[in-house]
Amino acid sequence: MTSETVDRPELGDIIAGVDGSPSARTAALWAAAEAGHRHRPLHLVHAADTDRRALYTTAETIQSVREAGRDLLEETAKAVRERFPDLTVTKELGRQEPIAGLRASAGIRGTLVVGHRGLGGFSTLMLGSIGLGVAARAEVPVIVVRGEAERPETGSVTAAVHGADDLAWLLLAAAEADARKAVLRVVNVWNVLTHVGSVVTMLDDLEDIAQRRVDEVKDLANRVREVYPGLIVGHHVETGTSVPGILVEASDRTDLLVMGRGRRPLGVGPSLGRVAHTLIHHAHCPVEIVPLTFPARATRPTP
Repeated sequence: MTSETVDRPELGDIIAGVDGSPSARTAALWAAAEAGHRHRPLHLVHAADTDRRALYTTAETIQSVREAGRDLLEETAKAVRERFPDLTVTKELGRQEPIAGLRASAGIRGTLVVGHRGLGGFSTLMLGSIGLGVAARAEVPVIVVRGEAERPETGSVTAAVHGADDLAWLLLAAAEADARKAVLRVVNVWNVLTHVGSVVTMLDDLEDIAQRRVDEVKDLANRVREVYPGLIVGHHVETGTSVPGILVEASDRTDLLVMGRGRRPLGVGPSLGRVAHTLIHHAHCPVEIVPLTFPARATRPTP
């Protein structure tokens, strides 16, 4: 157990992308509930892409696009206010293309919320290209809203951790659980097949590696308890041959699944790994992707 002081991360404002799809409407309502948990306003954004459209279309068409965007924002805001009358809701009609527009609206502290399927999706399992681009490139947390719209709450938030270096973003998952008065479940999935035939040469070696993994996850959970002493934190190491498959199953028993997002192996640009990519296409609940560089910009002193 380390004595290093760690500050609590501060959950930022919620920015929901609106594009007219049923998925985006569901995401906006989910985002409104999330804003309520955080005691933050909800900012609805429609990126109309009029700057680019102006290069090849008429002024009348641009005006029509902007009017349609204003109507869409007003309809969405009305639906949110009907369900959450006490929530502060703001609207923004952007001129940039959607990915750049949403990233700009989030700034350096916000949280972006998008639906799991864009207007051009071919099935309910396909994340729209805009949502995928935002999740892969944003410098702030991105929540892709999946699952049934009226899904009963489980009272838990699940964090899918890899190892000891995950503490910073794990505390953001703890903040999510704390805001919801939910349990935090810290889960690590260990694929034993990644070691067999290379690192592991004896059964004893395998057992030692497994125990080190358990100890790392337990230490992470204890660190979270130090920062959030009133939060119920469980931890578990699951073994199996499919990390994405096990986490997809786990997503059926939680309200929000949180995981970190690193960079490409050689440090060239942001990337969604195989596990994150699978989850945001197939999970049963909303999935929050947190850039590993984000938590350092979102802390407040521990009381």
